[in-house]
Amino acid sequence: MTLKRMDHVGIVVEDLAAAVAFFTELGMELEGEATVEGEWADRLTALDGLRSDIAMLRTPDGNGRVELSVIHSPEATGRAPWEPVSTPGIPRLTFVVDGVDDTVERLRSHGAELVGDTAQYEELLRYAYVRGPAGVIVGLVEYFD
Repeated sequence: MTLKRMDHVGIVVEDLAAAVAFFTELGMELEGEATVEGEWADRLTALDGLRSDIAMLRTPDGNGRVELSVIHSPEATGRAPWEPVSTPGIPRLTFVVDGVDDTVERLRSHGAELVGDTAQYEELLRYAYVRGPAGVIVGLVEYFD
């Protein structure tokens, strides 16, 4: 059996509308929204009585997708840790953008906070990490041609 492609990355958030606003400000396009529940969802997640609202977004080139979800039931038993970038298992999504500094500023109005500083590697690229919805680390990279 051969891997065909990555389908999407999923992130559980507390405020779906705010998370959608964050990722659309970044430049992603909303594909659609739905409610997910029922026996198949319970079996998939090993959670009894799962009820979730989801939004699916895609990158402008159509190759990357992010699923944002709010789980209404069952109630969460805790929160994901806000650990440093070096912590094994901490999710990090990275997107190529036209301008890192401008993108960081636009995302600040949606709650983004720089993890460290914006850094430039030689004359090749400019890179920044921000904390996005639910504390997920979002990498923003600008390549110089």
